[in-house]
Amino acid sequence: MDTVIPDLPALIADPHAAYTRLREAGPAHRITGPDGLPIWVVSRYEDVRRLLADPRLSLDKAHRTPGNYRGFSLPPALDANLLNMDPPDHTRIRRLVSKAFTPGRVEGMRPGIEALADQLCDAMAGRMRADLVPEYAAPLPITVICDLLGVPHDSRPDFRAWTDALVAPDPEDPGAARRAVGAMLAYFPQLIADKRRSPGDDLLSDLVDVRDDGDALTEDELTSLAFLILVAGYENTVQLIGTAVLALLDHPEQLVALRDDPSVIEDAVEEFARYDGPAALAIRRFPVQDVELDGVTIPAGETVMLSLASANRDPVRFPDPGSLDLNRRDPGHLALGHGIHYCVGAPLARLETRIAVSTLLRRFPALKLDVPRDELRWRPSIRARGLVALPVRL
Repeated sequence: MDTVIPDLPALIADPHAAYTRLREAGPAHRITGPDGLPIWVVSRYEDVRRLLADPRLSLDKAHRTPGNYRGFSLPPALDANLLNMDPPDHTRIRRLVSKAFTPGRVEGMRPGIEALADQLCDAMAGRMRADLVPEYAAPLPITVICDLLGVPHDSRPDFRAWTDALVAPDPEDPGAARRAVGAMLAYFPQLIADKRRSPGDDLLSDLVDVRDDGDALTEDELTSLAFLILVAGYENTVQLIGTAVLALLDHPEQLVALRDDPSVIEDAVEEFARYDGPAALAIRRFPVQDVELDGVTIPAGETVMLSLASANRDPVRFPDPGSLDLNRRDPGHLALGHGIHYCVGAPLARLETRIAVSTLLRRFPALKLDVPRDELRWRPSIRARGLVALPVRL
């Protein structure tokens, strides 16, 4: 069994090989997590899909076994968000925020996102080389999500730094995440107060109005919701854009095919998400009762991680899952979740990725990787799957 259980460096460096071993060995495995505490990893497609929507698995930390989960401690004003809630609170708050991501509202953002992608390409044009993470994949979604929330321009560099510190903490600066939390805890109440005084045409002003008029949100829920929209809206999209471009650079024949026929971009983005999505693991869950998977019992209260990356490469569900196939046209991937916790911002993430990839190929048709493939560095996280840098030759 020791040869089956991957160590943490293996899960970061080559997660797909590690998850292949786990899938083949059994439906669920108890391993040691990054914090030294045990977690259960579920890796097969049918199990992951079913458990993503199973009410026996709670997101509420009240159901954890004492001493068996540490996690990162957030203050109540940032912790009262959808990633820590079950119905009915989850249903109430999700209904409010879902209005911001309707197909019509998201499609109305297309011209602005297209203009932004071209502006970022303009800044790289005329050069031989660029790093697509800080120069393209990151500034596009942080600008879009800040526009959506109504964040002033002079605060936006801080938002990106704070989010990076939370999602992928720097091991050489262990205090960075706590400093980021402190900065956000000071900033968001001030931003909300500004929206109360001078509301604008933005999502946060709308949520403040809901909170003040109908009392549908507590003040902590309002602050936490703004925090979650920022972090999730930025993080998932920047990583999806980065891994999508890398997948094309790894498969130049498919890069050429997509460049020559941009009309297949919608199917292509679904395949990018399946092939190497932005989250290797879904947010942790806690069973409210024992859960059995094919003879393996996961006790109530233990920490469960459902592997989206593994499910999306399960050969029982996807033929030849390790191959990138932009003509796959199979919408069953779980990269953005499933069930009531399905990513509320998925329509926006999809649109941003379609525009980002299409614009990049149109503007730089001879795009190539500028470093040896094995020199690329990944974020030191088993959950968030993302590149630190993506150096390319334009």
